This record gives sequence, structure tokens and C-alpha cells, in this order.
Amino acid sequence: MSELLLRTTSSLHESIREELLRRIRSGTYAPGSPIPSTSMLTQEFSVSPITIKRALRDLQAAGALVSVAGKGTYVKEQTRILRTLNVTAPLLDETKIQLISITREKISDPVMLAMDPPKGAMLCVRKIIFADGGPLMYDATYLSSDVDDEIVEEFGQRFVTAALNRHGIHLVNTDLIIDAAPATGKVEEVFAIPTGYPMLRRFYKLRTNDPEVTVFGVVQAPFDLLACSVSFPLKAAASTSASSKRVASKPKKRRASK
Repeated sequence: MSELLLRTTSSLHESIREELLRRIRSGTYAPGSPIPSTSMLTQEFSVSPITIKRALRDLQAAGALVSVAGKGTYVKEQTRILRTLNVTAPLLDETKIQLISITREKISDPVMLAMDPPKGAMLCVRKIIFADGGPLMYDATYLSSDVDDEIVEEFGQRFVTAALNRHGIHLVNTDLIIDAAPATGKVEEVFAIPTGYPMLRRFYKLRTNDPEVTVFGVVQAPFDLLACSVSFPLKAAASTSASSKRVASKPKKRRASK
């Protein structure tokens, strides 16, 4: 039995999990490389396969390992892309789009319902955005179901906002809600991650210069793959504050004594 099991711990699988994590961080198991099979780890640590699988499952949920069906378990390459929260700007150079589907359906996500979308069916455009050879984001966009067919045909090659812009429909306001939630449904397949893997989600509501066209949607990405930044201009506030201080520092004129 490995010496690590002699340590005081609450359970065997936690000890094994921490040892495997130590090996990953030290480079013993390099990023992108396979780790030993369950049977090999079972023999090394003299524990049951169930204990090993529990430790591996924990490390997958934490983003340290990724399981590839039919091949094995690999150390996940920790590459994070930082993107500025600007829906009007291009995502990244060399970004590619894969159209998944265009359907008509109602918005049912509780978070998106907080943005007061229409209650009827909307046009739903689902896409995968690829960068550096792999999936970066999964995007589901909802908009009016009576959008011209000419515009809809462009959704397979362009982002929805870019297609609208080409037809004179421009963004005038953006509302965002950012949260984190466990992976469910299609995103598990797209990113090859287990159920419950933490996802970064960005919900958006985009108002346009056409009162009949408001865009709703949600972009999802694994928490360790994408991060978002935002910048707030404070010059005006700083200038106002400085002016207030100057006014406050001026000596008050005394009234002449009668």
C-alpha cells in the first residue's frame, strides 16, 4: 500500500484524490497526458476500483481531469481565454461558428425570465463557437420569430447581432446577468464534461433600433475555459468629485458689519 494512505484523513478516496492532484501540479502527470488506468491505480494504492473511481470523479468535477470515451482519462490542459464583455465586438481572431439548430420555442430558463422576454414562441438559434481548435462557447439566441428569412439564412455564418447589423438593425442597449451553474444537457456533450461540471453563463438582452426586434440569449463555457472582464469609465465621476472639492475649499465671503 502507498505511504500516502498512512496519513490521517477522512476517507481513502480523498487521500488518493489529493495525491493524484499533487502529481498533476508537480508535472508528474503532464497536461494533455493520460493518467494510469483504474486497474493500475487500484493495484498501486491497494484499494477497490470504486475508491479510485470516486477520486477520479472528484478531479473531473474540479477541472483537473477529463475523461475521453474509449480512450481513458487525461490531465486537462488549463487554458483560459479572457474576453471583454462587449457583445458588439468580434470574439477572437480565428473564431469559427458551427450552427446546431434553428427552432421555434418559448424561453423557459428562470434566469432569462427575469429579463421579461415575450411569452410566446421565439426563433431559437443554437451554435458552438470554436477557438484554437476546440469548443469555446455554446450559445443559444432567441429573437422574434417573424424575422425576415433573408436574415435567418445568415445565422449559419455570422453571429446574430452581426447578421442584424448588416440589415440596418443595430444594438442600442445591453443587459447582462452573469452566474455559474452545473452543466446539464447539450453542453456536457459539446465540451466532453461530466454532469454537474461548473459552467460560466452569461445571459443577455439586446435592444435594437427596431422596436420589434429584441434579442435574448445565454452563452455557456466551462468555468476554467473562459473568463470575462469589464471596464467602467470613471473620468466623469472623478471630474465631478474634483470640482466639488474645489467648490467646498473656496473661502466663504464674510458679510460686512454694519
